[in-house]
Amino acid sequence: MRIQVLVVDDELLIRKSLAKVLRAKGYPVEVASTGADGLDKVSEIHPHVMILDMRLPDTDGLSVLRRVRQLDPLLQVIVITAFGDVQSAVEAMKLGACDFLRKPYEMEDIVLAVEGAAHTFRQASELDLYRRQAWRHYSDEEIVGGSAPMREVRELIDKVVRSQATSVLITGASGTGKELVARAIHYRSDRAQAPLMEVNCSSFHENLLENELFGHEKGAFTDASDTKKGLVELCDRGTLFLDEVADMPLATQSKLLRFIDHRSFKRVGGAHDIAVDIRIVTATNKDLEAEVRAGRFRSDLFFRLKVVSIHMPPLRDRGEDILVLARHFLREFSRKFQKGFRDLSPEASQRLLVYPWPGNVRELRNLIERVVLLEEGDILALEHLPAEVSGRRAATAATATPLDGDATGVRTLAQLEAAHIGEVLRLTSGNKSRAARILGISRQGLIEKLRRLGMEPGAGRQVS
Repeated sequence: MRIQVLVVDDELLIRKSLAKVLRAKGYPVEVASTGADGLDKVSEIHPHVMILDMRLPDTDGLSVLRRVRQLDPLLQVIVITAFGDVQSAVEAMKLGACDFLRKPYEMEDIVLAVEGAAHTFRQASELDLYRRQAWRHYSDEEIVGGSAPMREVRELIDKVVRSQATSVLITGASGTGKELVARAIHYRSDRAQAPLMEVNCSSFHENLLENELFGHEKGAFTDASDTKKGLVELCDRGTLFLDEVADMPLATQSKLLRFIDHRSFKRVGGAHDIAVDIRIVTATNKDLEAEVRAGRFRSDLFFRLKVVSIHMPPLRDRGEDILVLARHFLREFSRKFQKGFRDLSPEASQRLLVYPWPGNVRELRNLIERVVLLEEGDILALEHLPAEVSGRRAATAATATPLDGDATGVRTLAQLEAAHIGEVLRLTSGNKSRAARILGISRQGLIEKLRRLGMEPGAGRQVS
């Protein structure tokens, strides 16, 4: 991409000299002598970098800069100020200028500033492209399924994106698609042009999570050699998505509560409040009310996060959505792996409908991906499904160990789930991380299931 430069300055000699130097460096250059002419050129030629003098005959540079930011948010503006006019430079940077130079300046300084602005423009363009692609990907059409529970989820998403609600809580088991809802809320709202920042609260130690969210000042601790902006600051005017919020340490909960109440925060080691405007979307697979009763989660924070609550139903409660999703994933992975699968056989469809899906949508997606990758054909048949889904292993186990079930020899849902998890752990030699990936759940989610099913070490079944 060739970077187009626009020079806006009322002095003819400066316009000519800047144009000559920059053209010699390979940049196409247009010039304007007034603010009005410069704004017209921005609309006509869509330059990538603007060099803007703060003093113009018809207006001031700050007014031009404000209008430029409205016309083209990606345009990188370098402002030229008079010697000693620091206040104008500060105001320009607040308005979004990428750099400033004070008169008198060297031509080499101009070239370096343009090179830096060009680099920033390319990065901003790539980010803008990513955001537009993400908007298309995470639009409502990607939330697949027409069951009653999912229609309710869609209706709530529509209400949230049209509102100014600043806190949304998404609940549901692992693998139900909570992060997809969070992204849909962001990319379909008027905050879509600002960043979406995501953080998994269970992945950080207490002090590291606070630093990740709120940043730190230079010298705040031993290794703080530079000032670091946190995710809260970086996603100003956008959305902060806190996944697994129930695992947030109590000390960090207190700081998050203060931020929600005041909409401002201090960096670690900082003395000044920083105000931002963000929407906070949180998600958890735990019962937050139970966590509050157990003293592991603050009740006041819970109520502030739960301004709007969206519950993602487990896949087993979504009926025919299972087949809709299976066909959706079948098309997706057939394209990806250049396979010929077109549909599901009636027998395979029936087994998918009756399987309990402990790993929910994530497990179904992983299963279809594995089948398409390893099998051949145009119809996904019953024999393509793994034994635990097709019922072959369950039937054998029920016959061999009738005492595991009730008097009829039929095992309970919990027993089927435990058998499936136990088989996956056996195949992975007890490696929980690998087993969790195969099951389509997080490692923490697997540990919770093992605890609930009594499969922890020393609880009757040995795993590692």
